Amino acid sequence: MNRTKIATLLTCFNRQQKTLACLEALFNQALPAKVDISAYIVDDASTDGTSDALRQTYPQVKIFSGDGNLFWNGGMRRAFSEAMKDDPDYYLWLNDDTIIYPETVSVLLQTSHNLSETGETKAIVGGSTCDPETGQTTYGGVVRNNPLHPFRYGVLEPTKEPQRCDTMHGNCVLIPRSVVQRVGNLDPAFVHYIGDWDYGLRARQKGCTVWIAPGYLGTCSLNPQVTKTAADNLSEGLDKMSKPKGLSFKDTTLQPAQEWKVFTQRHGGWLWPIYWMLPYRRLVWLSVLSKLGLTKNKTQGEEDG
Repeated sequence: MNRTKIATLLTCFNRQQKTLACLEALFNQALPAKVDISAYIVDDASTDGTSDALRQTYPQVKIFSGDGNLFWNGGMRRAFSEAMKDDPDYYLWLNDDTIIYPETVSVLLQTSHNLSETGETKAIVGGSTCDPETGQTTYGGVVRNNPLHPFRYGVLEPTKEPQRCDTMHGNCVLIPRSVVQRVGNLDPAFVHYIGDWDYGLRARQKGCTVWIAPGYLGTCSLNPQVTKTAADNLSEGLDKMSKPKGLSFKDTTLQPAQEWKVFTQRHGGWLWPIYWMLPYRRLVWLSVLSKLGLTKNKTQGEEDG
């Protein structure tokens, strides 16, 4: 009987301890018989010795170097490309700040097999994560929660059964070969954000489905807020918004305009120009308020890459 091969894809940048902890959890999985896990990691020019530490601790891991400009989507795309050369049975996306439980891979595989038996042979299966301190849901499957706005999403709370969703966060996702053969790699149109949501939406457009597995499968804290609130002027805001991580406010992030245009054009229907422009009205409004002295600028911690 053939062995089932799972290629785990990660990208990292200057988070040595988190990356090592993530891999420790990965390689301590309670796996079913005849299941092999490998890892393809892109180190996007870390300066904290991440690559050396990985080679010492996990010599079986395949490490690829970035130039420091790949960010999440670029790094995962590179790892995906390298893994596709070996044509595994499954691809496991894993964020390096996500700690999966010992049974996570088994649950993902069993969910995939169960769905296949019901006819869902091209099903992406995501895993839900919770905050390690509060236990609140952080990442997982997402569904549209506003029928009038195609880009208003909410995170699904996991239950005891698999749940169908519109797309997913990329923190912990199992993708079978059958899906990759239809959808291919992550889209290079995106640098940091939205590539995971785009992948799930494109997969559904091509006849695949997206699910989350039962229960929580790991822990992951929400990304720290990058709050620089209103820019002093519109040109400053546009400059910040052009960076890969966009311009963040207290409760939202404005994506780089070109990336957001691709996303809305692809998934927003004939009203996409309206959905493309809607988020940026806030930047203009806050810039006006700043000029009138009616806002206060605040700065919080930077988000990890």
